[in-house]
Amino acid sequence: MTETLNPNQHAGFAAIIGAPNAGKSTLVNRLTGSKVSIVTQKVQTTRFPVRGIAIEGDAQIVLVDTPGIFTPRRRLDRAMVASAWGGAQDADVVLHLIDAPSHIASEGRDGTAADRKSAEDTETIIANLKATGTKVILGLNKIDGMRRDTLLALSHRLFETGVYEEVYMISALSGDGVDDLKQRLARSMPAGPWLYPEDQSADVPVRVLAAEITREKVYLRVHEELPYSAAVETTAFEEKADGSARIEQTIYVERESQRPIVLGKGGQTLKWIGQKSREELIELLDRPVHLFLTVKVDPKWQDSRALYAQFGLEFDV
Repeated sequence: MTETLNPNQHAGFAAIIGAPNAGKSTLVNRLTGSKVSIVTQKVQTTRFPVRGIAIEGDAQIVLVDTPGIFTPRRRLDRAMVASAWGGAQDADVVLHLIDAPSHIASEGRDGTAADRKSAEDTETIIANLKATGTKVILGLNKIDGMRRDTLLALSHRLFETGVYEEVYMISALSGDGVDDLKQRLARSMPAGPWLYPEDQSADVPVRVLAAEITREKVYLRVHEELPYSAAVETTAFEEKADGSARIEQTIYVERESQRPIVLGKGGQTLKWIGQKSREELIELLDRPVHLFLTVKVDPKWQDSRALYAQFGLEFDV
């Protein structure tokens, strides 16, 4: 039996750009209704464009959750920023997400260094959008509890830059305003058949997604002691005859002093990370999972071509 094509179908790409911690991953997870991007309290956790897939009526929206755009210092930073702009250039519609309370705080005496850094990154993005003539949708995020006149004044100031077509005020966390935004993104999708099966919510290699899930657990557990000096690589992924999956992963840290932080007393921290990651992988893969974690010290993991290849990042940028 041949499958009948729906002549009303639309499908395309929507890129979500913004400074680190603007809430991009939370929004992608909200729009798709599933866990596609890792969300932690650390800024800069998304290292490669994750394609989440959202459905709105007859439209399929492929969401490119780009890494946060910031001023790069290291090789990994440069690769992430290049990846983010690449994702935006290839999209049918671009949404610039801004952390509204942080942006407002950056303009006053109560603003933290993180608020001011985020505002600087936002200015860099606006300047780049101006230079390339890219018209985008503005999303003011984290509006929970904010005064409407404060939000309107902020949106007016940002609109005067000339790079925005329209503005949506949302809370990715609570879902407030997200349905309207989703409908707007759907209207931007060109006519054509869907790019993915209806029941698929992400286009991420399972080895990469498995590594990201474990990396999220590392940050959730040791975010105070361990800055951004950790990576996870899935070194083996084997489908067993009994239907289960055997996964081996290496957690890389940069210094010997960081290894005991990840291991914890008597290996308890690593055991917790492995247990939480395994629970989520079982749910994601819908089968039993045997997960084996190793912690390795590699001061040069950020210069590993294999890790960049795993995440689809350009090594030589």
